[in-house]
Amino acid sequence: MITVDEALAHLFDLANPIGTESVSLSKSAGRVLAKSAVATRNQPPFSASAMDGYAVLGPVVKGGQYTVKGEAAAGTSFKGSIQVDQAVRIFTGAPVPEGCDTVIIQEDITRFGDRFTVTGDHHGSNIRPAGGDFKIGQALTAPRSLSANDVALLASMNIPSVEVYRKPDVALISTGNELVMPGEEPGPDQIIASNTFGLKALLESHGAKVRILPIARDNIASLEQVFDLAADADLIVTIGGASVGDHDLVGKVAQQKGMQQSFYKIAMRPGKPLMAGRMGGAMMVGLPGNPVSAMVCGQVFLLPIIRAMLGLGKEKCQPLPAILVNAVGPNGPREHYMRAVVRNGQLTVFEKQDSSLLTVLADANALLIRPKNDAAQPIGAQIQYLPI
Repeated sequence: MITVDEALAHLFDLANPIGTESVSLSKSAGRVLAKSAVATRNQPPFSASAMDGYAVLGPVVKGGQYTVKGEAAAGTSFKGSIQVDQAVRIFTGAPVPEGCDTVIIQEDITRFGDRFTVTGDHHGSNIRPAGGDFKIGQALTAPRSLSANDVALLASMNIPSVEVYRKPDVALISTGNELVMPGEEPGPDQIIASNTFGLKALLESHGAKVRILPIARDNIASLEQVFDLAADADLIVTIGGASVGDHDLVGKVAQQKGMQQSFYKIAMRPGKPLMAGRMGGAMMVGLPGNPVSAMVCGQVFLLPIIRAMLGLGKEKCQPLPAILVNAVGPNGPREHYMRAVVRNGQLTVFEKQDSSLLTVLADANALLIRPKNDAAQPIGAQIQYLPI
């Protein structure tokens, strides 16, 4: 068995960015920018008023008097020039008239007709300089997952479309005679296929395009048929059938289909029977069938793969520190990812850790990472966890 870090190193050797495409700005949120986007204009494109008030020339003193000569609003500038005792009524976002260097806010004046007197204590210019936010040639650098704030910035840069990494096409294959799809009536010896739906939700929330293929039964013909349906995927993920039992045929059929196996079995729990390799143009990962094992392996292994395919680098999920609320006993020879809850930096480990208990996983927001052969940890120990 290899370690988790060794398995991740092998997986990163198999995972590479999968190409790019151009998408309109309206469809870019959540996508990963593949090519830096360069501003084609200054923002603001002119000196603009930051307040509603009066644009004037020269120093402003309390008691000063001005004559209003015109008005400037957003989208409509004042055409003309003014003298030191004159002003232009101006509104937020409007271009500052040529020669003006100060905007007196409207709360600091008292106006009578076309005349006003400065009655407050004026501070600052209240002008946003041209290019004060960004200038032509300034870039939003790639790679980065585009947030709503990034999209707003790109729009302001006058960029209608962006080059993004293509979403990895992931094919999920559940295996086993015991499985039926949600909504179907299971037989007396059958259970509902849950792993594919949990993994689909997990991977799609991190940028992948995921399809659930028909359940592959425990025979070679069925597995071959479903593998053929996944031939055009970037990543094929099988769930179950990756162990060494008489009915665990995934590895055998995958190798018959040309899979070049990279590794098999990892010193971790839950999730020991895990394999990976390449099959034609696709990367393949075989996950264990226990529900919690599959979901934990999805967090630890599949998410870093998706990030690598999206051009976001080849890095494992970074653990965070917390303080242990309840003591845990010594760990064995495999790295253990224990379901837990973190609140305000305090981590509580669930007592039940059986790899079939999805109710415990649903209540968890963290995986406590126990190194192999870790000593017992007392209350108050500082530990590492993965947020989930």
